[in-house]
Formats: sequence, structure tokens, C-alpha cells
Amino acid sequence: MSEEIEELENDDEELFEHHFIKADPGQEVVRIDKFLLDRLPNTSRNKIQNAAKSGTILANKVAVKQNYKVKPGDEISVVLPYPVREIELIAENIPIDIVYEDEYLAIVNKPANMVVHPAYGNYTGTLVNAMIYHFDNLPTKTENYYGRPGLVHRLDKHTTGIMVIAKTEQVLTDLSKQFFDRTTERRYHALVWGDVKEEEGVVEGNIGRSLKNRKMMAVFPEGDQGKHAVTHYKVLQRFGMVTLVECQLETGRTHQIRVHMKHIGHPLFHDIEYGGDTILRGTTHTKYKQFIENCFNLVPGQALHAKTLGFTHPITKEWMQFNSELATGFQEIIAKWEKYTQNMQIE
Repeated sequence: MSEEIEELENDDEELFEHHFIKADPGQEVVRIDKFLLDRLPNTSRNKIQNAAKSGTILANKVAVKQNYKVKPGDEISVVLPYPVREIELIAENIPIDIVYEDEYLAIVNKPANMVVHPAYGNYTGTLVNAMIYHFDNLPTKTENYYGRPGLVHRLDKHTTGIMVIAKTEQVLTDLSKQFFDRTTERRYHALVWGDVKEEEGVVEGNIGRSLKNRKMMAVFPEGDQGKHAVTHYKVLQRFGMVTLVECQLETGRTHQIRVHMKHIGHPLFHDIEYGGDTILRGTTHTKYKQFIENCFNLVPGQALHAKTLGFTHPITKEWMQFNSELATGFQEIIAKWEKYTQNMQIE
């Protein structure tokens, strides 16, 4: 799928293109209001229907109604009578946990419920807003990094843990290449549903946008769609209904661990987007349901933590490795499961 945002050259009507989406070759025939609802974040069916009624939704450059059926290869545009909002980077005095810092880079421990960089629907309160307050003159590598100064990699909103921030152009370029060349070390701790059968294993499968919901990712057969992705995992602790695993990334695709673990039948605990926020293993007893609900309440989303990050310092050429403790909520969930399994054994 190609998504671009650019201004339309239409002086008479002064309309501006806010979204451009080309339907995939395998796109199922579906109403355009449902098609857009699945692909545009922070929108509503009512907004889409109003846009269709006003003639600002185009299919192949022709205005269409909300019941238009999108077909493979269709080019869908949403044009509105105001320019696309530019992302203004606002420095905000948001506390951040700086684990390490020198004149070239910084290591931060990202909390849960924090978006990494400003984007549609999240213009403030992000890690970048905090970064530009705490660090001066953060670099931007290319236009693709607009709104993401100093960012070498990302973590999902509810994923906690270690991130590296580049403070100079040279360091940003060098670290980005290390991530691209897969010479970094990235280990995560994840609590997943089910008793993982093997002590360790490898999940390999292309990851790309889901054909059913473009806000989510999915695994596709090798060589079909998406990008090559590899995740190594090993079991750290078993609790019967759930398992604590360590995942090591060989590649760094969007939602990689979350998608790969779901693909092998073990969604992350309390993963709202990928079905981990319901009881997938265990009894139907009210006491057990309440136990799970209490665990869910300890974290806002998936139980996933970026535990270890290792890389070569771009200036000193020294290998650096950083580790962080599990977020408090994650630790409390583990403690609850330890107590729960102990009590089960006693009974």
C-alpha cells in the first residue's frame, strides 16, 4: 500500500489532499466507509460519511458516496478544505528516565502509555516532545524523520524499556546503519498466553499491513507480501496458563514480537490490538476471571518490555550494553502469577 499526504493543485476549490491510499491487488470488495474506517486512525464512521456526502472522498479521482465498493487497485483520496496540519515540535517538560548520557547519545527508559513521536492524533505528550526539552538541537537524518529528531528506533505506545537517542547527525546515521545491518542486540521480555511447548525456537514470516485492518500487522507466507522478519525466543518462566519468554529480534518490523507470537498461537498478555486482552487460557471460574482482570489492570496494554540493548558506540567504537528492570506493573503481574501457581500446587 502506498500512503502519501500532499497538497492538491486545485486553486478553484482550494481542496487539500489529506490521505491517498491505493487498494492492494488482493483487496476484498468492501464499502468505502468501512475501508477508510479501518485505515485512518482517530476517525469515526460519522466523519467519513459526512465527507462522502460533501463529495470530498474520491475513488480514481471521482467523488463517490459512502456505499461505493472499493476494488483491487482503486486509488482512494480524501480531500478537505483546509491544509494538512504540520507537526509542530513543542518542547515539553515531561520527566524521562535517562539511564546514560554523553555528548553523543543518550539511553532512556520509556514508560508505558507514552507515544514515541508526534503524529496524527498525538501532537503533544510524546517522548520526542520530552526529548527536545531535555536535549538541545537533536538531529534529523532525512525528511522521513520529520517530527522524529534523534530517533533511531521506536517502541509501541504500551511497550516499556530501553531506547537509544542520537544527539548528533553522525551518531544518528551510524546507529541507524547498525540497526539496518542487524549488528545491534535487542532482547525483550514478554508474557504470552499459553504454555509455550518448546524451550526455545524461531518464528520466521513476512510481516506487512493486515488486509482486513490496516491499523494492524499480519504474517504473510514467505515471498508473498510484507517484509522478511525473524524473532528468536526462549522460555524464562512457566505459569501454566501463561509463559514468560525472552524474544531476540533479528529484524525490526512494526509490532514484530506481538504479531509473531500471535502467529504461533501465543498472543501477548493484555495485547489490546492482537486479541490478548481476553482470557485465552484457564478456567471459567469467577475467581480466576477476577484474577486475570486484576492483572490486566496493572498495565495499559501488552506485557512487553525492551530489556536489553547493545550496540557499538559510533565515536568510541566501544561495545555498549544496557539493561533495564521490568516496568513496575509488569513485575507485579509476574508476582501475581508466581503466587497463583504456588497456591494451585498447594491445592
